Amino acid sequence: MSLLVDLDPRLSALRPLGGFFALRACGPPPRPLVPLAQVYGPAVPGTGPDPLAFRVRKVEEALRAPATRIAVSVAHQGLAARLWSAALGCAVLYGRVPDLDPRLLHWDPDATAPDDLWLTEVRPHSGDTGGVRDTSDEDTAAVLAGAVLRAHLIPLAAALRARYRVAAGLLRGNTASALAGAARELDRWARAHGRPGAAARARSLTAELLGHPLLAGTGVLTGTAFRRRSCCLYYRVPGKGVCGDCCFPSPPGSASPSP
Repeated sequence: MSLLVDLDPRLSALRPLGGFFALRACGPPPRPLVPLAQVYGPAVPGTGPDPLAFRVRKVEEALRAPATRIAVSVAHQGLAARLWSAALGCAVLYGRVPDLDPRLLHWDPDATAPDDLWLTEVRPHSGDTGGVRDTSDEDTAAVLAGAVLRAHLIPLAAALRARYRVAAGLLRGNTASALAGAARELDRWARAHGRPGAAARARSLTAELLGHPLLAGTGVLTGTAFRRRSCCLYYRVPGKGVCGDCCFPSPPGSASPSP
């Protein structure tokens, strides 16, 4: 028997998965938060602090990053992970993809990780006609790509490149890495809670999405393990090493380990 349920007004099924998956979803936020549509737009002089620049500075200071583009990469991957986690979690646990329109999804650039997101209205995505529970993984992946890639991560990457001239390949790699990480956590949770069907669907949807033209060639997925073909630059943070899915086996410039 299917355990899928319709989207509820608070997206309660996401909460047990942890902070990267959960969305605050209960009407307008109680304090002013910036809609992501504004974050992705051009910085407008005289309208207050640029939320994207504010976030990058906050990450840069927290990491004591030796270069701004490191903070840009880390900030980008953090927001990408939140968006993928929420969308993929809904597709797997509810069988529906919510409308994550950037005008509905509000963000606190001053929050600590994971990024604080507030969805002002819970409704199915316009591409989710009749519920993705009744569609193929290929079709569901297309809905997810529209909800996350096209609505958020393409304009976010464009905004970051315009402000900071960070490499497009790095941001594509971050996007793929964030997706793979979300799927790995969802797979782990589903297996631990006796939900093998949910685990299988998380893996299948991720494989479909990584074959999308906007993500194809970013890395290799083997089961739930992902090896990207680019580097997010995190190894350049003082005292840090390479990430688990990095293209480098050890930080560039470091001594090779003894055989």
